[in-house]
Amino acid sequence: MSYASEISKRRTFAIISHPDAGKTTLTEKFLLFAGAIQSAGAVKSNKIKKSTMSDFMEIERQRGISVASAVMSFEYRGLKINLLDTPGHKDFSEDTYRTLTAVDSVILIVDSVKGVEEQTENLMKVCRMRKTPVIIFINKLDREGRSSFDLLDEIESKIALKVLPLSWPISRGADFKGVYSLYEKKIRLFDIHPTEAEDAITISDLHSAELERTVGEVLAGQLREDVELLSGVYGFFEKQQYLAGEVAPVFFGSALNNFGVKELLDTFVDIAPLPMPRDSDQRAILPEEEAFSGFVFKIHANLDLRHRDRIAFLRVCSGKFERNKFYRHVRLKTNLRFSNPASFLGQKKDVIDEAYPGDVIGLYDRGNFKIGDTLTDGAAFTFQGIPSFSPEIFRELIKTALTGKQLEKGIKHLTDEGVAQLFTMDDGRRKIIGTVGQLQFEVIQYRLEHEYGAKCRFEPLAFYKACWITSHNLIQWEDFCRYRSDRIGLDKDGRPVFFVESEWMLHHYIKQYADIDFRLTSEIKAVPPAKETAMA
Repeated sequence: MSYASEISKRRTFAIISHPDAGKTTLTEKFLLFAGAIQSAGAVKSNKIKKSTMSDFMEIERQRGISVASAVMSFEYRGLKINLLDTPGHKDFSEDTYRTLTAVDSVILIVDSVKGVEEQTENLMKVCRMRKTPVIIFINKLDREGRSSFDLLDEIESKIALKVLPLSWPISRGADFKGVYSLYEKKIRLFDIHPTEAEDAITISDLHSAELERTVGEVLAGQLREDVELLSGVYGFFEKQQYLAGEVAPVFFGSALNNFGVKELLDTFVDIAPLPMPRDSDQRAILPEEEAFSGFVFKIHANLDLRHRDRIAFLRVCSGKFERNKFYRHVRLKTNLRFSNPASFLGQKKDVIDEAYPGDVIGLYDRGNFKIGDTLTDGAAFTFQGIPSFSPEIFRELIKTALTGKQLEKGIKHLTDEGVAQLFTMDDGRRKIIGTVGQLQFEVIQYRLEHEYGAKCRFEPLAFYKACWITSHNLIQWEDFCRYRSDRIGLDKDGRPVFFVESEWMLHHYIKQYADIDFRLTSEIKAVPPAKETAMA
């Protein structure tokens, strides 16, 4: 198969949502339809002992939530689908933000009962900023909730994006009967207890008398009225508007019961974008280019606890990746060869011989990679746009047992993953952990103890934000560093960071030290620290 044909087969996307909207359930239904798994798992409860494919970490099974992005590659209708299931909880949003840099489109899930929630709005801000094509799935139509028209109005107002329904529900709650695909012009109705992989009845004509016989005269008449109104209010679907991130197609259904899932998946593979160009520090890198390139957007330690492995997840951006071939690690200025590159289905992995633009592959890492690193055929450019945000909660790491080496190793691995950010003060003697939320500290403690045999505790610190600081005014820089030396540390890459005590004091320092740049975000560029900290 030609290189162009391989690219045309790839679809790479993330599923994002507020917690408990049904993200992991929808992910597994996709895998079921694709034949990648034989039965759906369930988030662990007292009665259900199966675990989901994407939530494979022990703490995820215990909590019933996703705390890390999971990569799943599978085939459907002759296409190679790369699906990234992201954490929904806001405490792990930075992992989701980084994951969004590695995909070409997203599916956003909205709970039909709760509507658009805060985390949904935050995630959509990132998508709009990057002009990422978005498909919306309104889930849990089998529960009593708001009217479908009210939900569409709320979505448009809260996420500031025009919506266009491509499917429509037949009633909701206890009377929910199925969905009508405005894209395929077909009605799919379901048994009360459908099989896991198939719907029950398909009606190809909206005006068929069979519709009345199946759902009743009232619901049949309401569906026809709704469809006529939809075409007048929302217009017709134009694929280019979706690809430009200007309009979001909307689907309705119930992921738990397979209502509307197949319509969503089939339409997605028809309209979703092919692998897109990626920005580098020199130019945009096109997927059609023959020279290989890719970037690391995620690192996961101890994916397999039996082997204590460390996997760097790489998005292929251009060219063909080949097993056992040497590639240039741009930051380290060295060549690396990978004998066991892998594709993933949650925790399950398979060794691959090659990969193409759009693919997400796992590379066994011996400590060479950091998030944001670039691999190429030899060119010296780096990909841009992987964000690092200032944490909101800060704790000092305190050792509580004679496990210093294990603790050092564990905290390095976990912060390399992006679970939290590591800062040092007092020439490295003090270690400060910064996170977006409290739950991350619980995850860190759990994983340090169970994966590294290291116990610790965290001492709260009264910091408001961590600001990355740079300046071209040497006199002002030295004055500030001398005056506030007790609040200045280094991040993992050796870049100076100022820990400010309050929002008011931050504005005060900005005004007082006009030639010092206080930044609350630091794009991960994977460049040598000396270039960023010449005045440190």
